[in-house]
Amino acid sequence: MNSRRNAMNSNRAPTIHGCMRFAAILAVMMSAIAARAAEPIFPTGSPIGLVPPAGMAPSGGFMGFEDRDKSAAILLATFPADAFEQLDKSMFPDALKKQGIDIEKREPIEVHAGRGFLLSGKQSINDRRFRKFMLVAAAGKVTALVTVQVPEQDNAYSDMAVRDALTTLAVRTVPDAERLSLLPFTVGDLAGFRIDDVLPGRAVMLVEGPPALEQSNQGSAGTGPADANSDMSGRPINARFLIAARSGGPSELKDAGEFARTTFAQIGGIKTVRIQDAEPLRIGGQPGYETLADAKDPQSDGELRVVQWLRFGAGGYLQMIGIARAEFWLDEFPRMRKMRDSIDLK
Repeated sequence: MNSRRNAMNSNRAPTIHGCMRFAAILAVMMSAIAARAAEPIFPTGSPIGLVPPAGMAPSGGFMGFEDRDKSAAILLATFPADAFEQLDKSMFPDALKKQGIDIEKREPIEVHAGRGFLLSGKQSINDRRFRKFMLVAAAGKVTALVTVQVPEQDNAYSDMAVRDALTTLAVRTVPDAERLSLLPFTVGDLAGFRIDDVLPGRAVMLVEGPPALEQSNQGSAGTGPADANSDMSGRPINARFLIAARSGGPSELKDAGEFARTTFAQIGGIKTVRIQDAEPLRIGGQPGYETLADAKDPQSDGELRVVQWLRFGAGGYLQMIGIARAEFWLDEFPRMRKMRDSIDLK
């Protein structure tokens, strides 16, 4: 009788163990399915987003997500599409070790937005140890770099939870209104120009010309164009207009002319400059300065017309630079003035 009971128990034990194992696998599968079913969250102005692990929320201080109580964070960054191949060749353990990151594993990974590779390891920061994950993905028109940092001894964010979140990486086209919301000023009238690039908190570059089927969301607005006849994607344009909020300014208004000459001389993408007119004026009810000039495109040697408007305020100034091909100047200059007069500081 005892031998029969023992036999029954021995047969039952594997069954119970199998059920427990199946339940554990099912829980993991359900967690992954739930992560995929949730909608990706896109931080304001970001063309990439994902479903963050439970406990993380969009950060107010950087592009990404964080759990401040646990010192855990996910940082999102994007680069041009062709940067993927460069990062694929440069992000090796030895190179990252110089930054204090010990990479333990490198592996290919499939994400919602495309293909990529995942680096995982550890990093010491101020005597604290963190688990580190770095995802690089070719995501449509951008290369996505997602960096995850969680405390080494904290089990709130398991490796599996992090991986599940990373696989939900998605891409979108950022609405123009959202991109403009990242600036310290508003533009009431774009006057037919379209957004070419936005530098959050600083500047916007706008262009006018033949419409494109698709537009890039990434890049960094500078002080002038690399080629006055093409935008960042190499598309032909008629004119471009930069609006930038900058700190500083002339110490006194009587120095505005000299200050304007200095800033004008720093405009890139033009050559053979011939100043035609320079005078103070009021812009938006504030003191300003206008400089008009003829110039040439360094690459094509084509004739250009250039205007710089400076609008001075407390502790800073707005710099507005308009550059157009000479044959379109009479049409483009009134549009630029319309934009200039529609700008308000937040």
